[in-house]
Amino acid sequence: MDFLGQMLPIIIYILLIGLLIIGIIIGIKLIITMNKVEKIVDDVDKKVQSLNGFFNAINFATDKINKFYEKLITNVSNVVEKIFTKRKGEDEDYE
Repeated sequence: MDFLGQMLPIIIYILLIGLLIIGIIIGIKLIITMNKVEKIVDDVDKKVQSLNGFFNAINFATDKINKFYEKLITNVSNVVEKIFTKRKGEDEDYE
């Protein structure tokens, strides 16, 4: 019994030291991995920022096309409305 009382704290201390060393190694590897991930994210961000001009040009073109078709549809609907609505002067002449 006296033997376990002396050896058990030594075994626990050795295991805690091993656990602390493993924790430090995992922490260092995690820091290295996070630095690599940060570099990759920065690179992707730079590439996406370089495409912003292209997307702005596409957005500008689609806006212009949209305005053109909006004017076209408005004009066509006005012509159709003029064709199918009766004029007030025609009703009075008819009577």
